[in-house]
Amino acid sequence: MREIIKMIVVLTVLSSFSGGLLAAIRGGTKDKIEYQQLVFVKGPAIRNILEGCSNDPIVDRFKIKDGDTERSFFVGVFDGKANTVAFEGIGKGFGGDIGLMVGVNIDDDKIIGMGVTTHSETPGIGSKAQTDPKFPNQFKGLAAIEPCKVKPDGGNIDAISGATVTSRGVCGGVTNAADIYKRLKPQIAEKIKAFN
Repeated sequence: MREIIKMIVVLTVLSSFSGGLLAAIRGGTKDKIEYQQLVFVKGPAIRNILEGCSNDPIVDRFKIKDGDTERSFFVGVFDGKANTVAFEGIGKGFGGDIGLMVGVNIDDDKIIGMGVTTHSETPGIGSKAQTDPKFPNQFKGLAAIEPCKVKPDGGNIDAISGATVTSRGVCGGVTNAADIYKRLKPQIAEKIKAFN
């Protein structure tokens, strides 16, 4: 009996030490991991959407608490004025969640660009949402405060041939981003003043 208690105590101490060590490592690398995701996963879409800005939108960013979620907004400065933000939306595609970045001009509430960052869609078909520049170009100039739909659903976005579910998922992600924008616009407008 004494051996079992000794073994339980030793296992408890080792488990506690291992758990604490893993938590410390995670806390110490959290910022580095977030920065690497920004640069290599979200960064290409952000830079493409905010192409021509005079600042580095990966560096010039702010966060806003939205319920239990903290959302990141990337600032674009054009002609000396910080009036554009890019932020993330999520839609449901054929293969799972589709992550995308949407850029919005806060002066006129128009979408300036959209880019898919992550997806699990079918290579060569649904993946065209990320690789075919004609698809995201359709979103430019749309109102960021209105729902987005493909033409078969009464909208004005041409679906990718053979990937209507993916196209609907992207439109759902843009609509999700529009909902976030409408809800947080006063805070966005306030925070972006720091970049002027």
